[in-house]
Amino acid sequence: MNEILAFAGSYWWLVFPLSGVFAIWGKSWSDATERRHRRKVELYRLKHPATLHGAHAQPEQLQSRGRGRDVEHVERMHDEVDRKWLSYELDAAKLIDYPTMTDVREPLTVAFLRAKRVADSLRPEDRTGVSAEDLAEYRSAVTSYDVAFQVAETEARRVRASGFTAAERQRLETARKLVTVAVDDAATAAERQTAYRRARRELDGLIVLPDATISDLEERIAGAIDQRRP
Repeated sequence: MNEILAFAGSYWWLVFPLSGVFAIWGKSWSDATERRHRRKVELYRLKHPATLHGAHAQPEQLQSRGRGRDVEHVERMHDEVDRKWLSYELDAAKLIDYPTMTDVREPLTVAFLRAKRVADSLRPEDRTGVSAEDLAEYRSAVTSYDVAFQVAETEARRVRASGFTAAERQRLETARKLVTVAVDDAATAAERQTAYRRARRELDGLIVLPDATISDLEERIAGAIDQRRP
């Protein structure tokens, strides 16, 4: 062991030229390895062109799938606002309680209905073909629709029927009770039909029920009549 240490102490200067030799040898070996790797890749590319093409296309496909999930999320937001609106549109009694939700003379109601129309028009038919720009525009439209609905609903709940005279409010209250009878399964078919017709008369000139509300009421009454026929 002492002899080895003595040799290393005597010929320590050999470290510098030998390190240069090792460095040159290491670089040559690394270059040769890199060249072999490039040759293998080129051979694989020639033998499997479709596979490599798919590998390059993968990031774009992943982006498309990710965008599809984003579209689905925005569509769920869209559906949720629609659901909130339908809770009014398909409930005549609720519309009578908050009449400004169907009053197109109210600027907030008009703004909400306009925002709904824009969001509906931008809803994509095919999620896979939506560009980033289309998604951004659709998301913005749904957000505007959501905000406009919340503002209109808040105002409708605040004012309720305060814009009507005492006599008009009395008519609204009568109409609401009649609508309750019209949709009551315990009432007879004749009672339901009579209540519906009277409710329409009470509401005439006060509020306009949407077509969907009227259709829902008439279908429910007609369905009850059909069920009770022998």
